[in-house]
Amino acid sequence: MSTATFAAKPASSNAKTLLTGGLAALAGLMFGLDIGVISGALSFIGKTFEVGDHVQEIIVSSMMFGAALGALLAGYLSASFGRKRSLILSAALFVASSLLCAFAWSVAVLIAARVILGLAIGLATFTAPLYISEIADERRRGAMISTYQLMITVGILVAFISDALLAYSGAWRWMLGLVAVPGALFFAGVFLLPDSPRWLKMRGRDQEALDVLVALREDPEIARREAADIDEQLQQKQHGWSLFTGNANFRRSVLLGIMLQVMQQFTGMNVVMYYAPRIFKLAGFGQDAQMWGTAIVGVVNVLATFIAIGLVDRAGRRPMLTAGFAVMALGMGILGLLIYAGIDSETQRLLAIGVLLCFITGFAFSAGPLVWVLCSEVQPLKGRDFGIAVSTFTNWAANFVVGVTFLTMLHSLGDAETFWVYGGFNALFIIVTLAFVPETKGISLEAIERKLMAGRPLRRIGR
Repeated sequence: MSTATFAAKPASSNAKTLLTGGLAALAGLMFGLDIGVISGALSFIGKTFEVGDHVQEIIVSSMMFGAALGALLAGYLSASFGRKRSLILSAALFVASSLLCAFAWSVAVLIAARVILGLAIGLATFTAPLYISEIADERRRGAMISTYQLMITVGILVAFISDALLAYSGAWRWMLGLVAVPGALFFAGVFLLPDSPRWLKMRGRDQEALDVLVALREDPEIARREAADIDEQLQQKQHGWSLFTGNANFRRSVLLGIMLQVMQQFTGMNVVMYYAPRIFKLAGFGQDAQMWGTAIVGVVNVLATFIAIGLVDRAGRRPMLTAGFAVMALGMGILGLLIYAGIDSETQRLLAIGVLLCFITGFAFSAGPLVWVLCSEVQPLKGRDFGIAVSTFTNWAANFVVGVTFLTMLHSLGDAETFWVYGGFNALFIIVTLAFVPETKGISLEAIERKLMAGRPLRRIGR
């Protein structure tokens, strides 16, 4: 659909904005589906191809490797070809690679398919939030970006439930292939989206950009003022690499983004997402209970995300991060203690589930959404694209390390000791948060940038 056609539609601007943001947020659903689906399929894949834990780690982590590459390419593709076309490419790759995963006739083909799937997800995780932020107005921007994050958790839940239902027959190919269905719907829906007004302005297509803004906003005058604001912002040229090499204060903000993403991944959350059935097996549950227990993990993950949405602008970033890391440290520590002592009774199994769900809750209201919020807030305007691209790449690189080492750690360190390591990481992250992470609640991006560039300590560039 052309930009002009979109602008001419008679639907209300509110409905158009919400529909546009909702369609873009489906990229989060696809992301969540693939995070969740591999956990249920992995044991059946191991039996089909007769492979051990190390190869299973490679199968899991190959997607993260592809996603890291996709995140590196995303900035160039979204700037050169547009946010909309980048999302179309992402959706097409997602559908094709999901089907290839389902029909994989060897481990090598499955790994290659998951690398391609990772490329699609890495591209989408950079482009979709960027696109949403550029089409949403100020009143809806936070809620619409939060909806994208919420869709990730919904996708994980849907994948866990479908895995549980298909586990009775061991149909892992259906587990992997069914996620192509929402991918196809997303592929069709993206064609209905307008181009980003900011991208159109960057390409010199000013009238088309204004047409899109008029269609999305309630008042043509508001649309014209926003178009003027975009023109003013575009005068601030991006100088990411040169700014990084030449300005020590900008390097601090980039390194803060890297540190936050490493912290998010080394909480151990994605260990739970990718290997949840294995964790329930360690706790003494049978296969059916493992799969439905994993589905419960998905439910708690979705519900606890609403805590972050409701409190982040009231309680603040630092208190919620600190509380979340404390909950996660206790959860991992107690789970390790239970496994070390031996989980033999029904009471002990229920306690193990309880502390695992507390861990999930701690992540979902803190490090899960808030790391992304902070990474976008602490980067100065001239280097924002570069800073966010680096932090996104770091997220997937750290995700890869976690995915490719967990089963090895279980064998080399021991089951309980592995969970204690992650508990120790979370305890360490409390100290790091208090020492370096700023409180950005209620502070304008311009004020944060001024304090950063003035050389203030990182923890003091906010409130």
